[in-house]
Amino acid sequence: MKKTQLTKTGYEALKKEYEELVSVKRPQAVERLQKARSMGDLSENSEYSAAKEELAFVEGRVQEIEEILKTAEVVENHNGSTHIELGSSVTVQADGKTELFQIVGEFEADPLNKKLSHTSPIGQALIGKTVGDLVEVDVPAGKIKYKIVDIK
Repeated sequence: MKKTQLTKTGYEALKKEYEELVSVKRPQAVERLQKARSMGDLSENSEYSAAKEELAFVEGRVQEIEEILKTAEVVENHNGSTHIELGSSVTVQADGKTELFQIVGEFEADPLNKKLSHTSPIGQALIGKTVGDLVEVDVPAGKIKYKIVDIK
């Protein structure tokens, strides 16, 4: 079975989301469904349909997180490492701009918040590199050249 690599922070966030889904959101969704069911004719009851969809979404997410946690491998970041690895925070320069990326597991990725999966094109290009290296990455917008400035 393939291991799902997560940072310690990502693992803790998934556990927290799982606990909230099971202890708060699932009971709320069940209660909403019961109330909607008591409103009468289910064939014309939009609240019932919406409540059913919400419960299905919650159940689906619970199952998804259970599978991730079953195969999770928490990867420790070795702060002070000389090369980029899962969990590293990387400062890069591209086109005169400086950006800070964090390399995370694929289920933690959030590109809008500069959390890049180690399996993404940029993440794959950065893994294993050291300060001073130049990296060229093919992205949908074209090629981007990054210079690695710092690794934490």
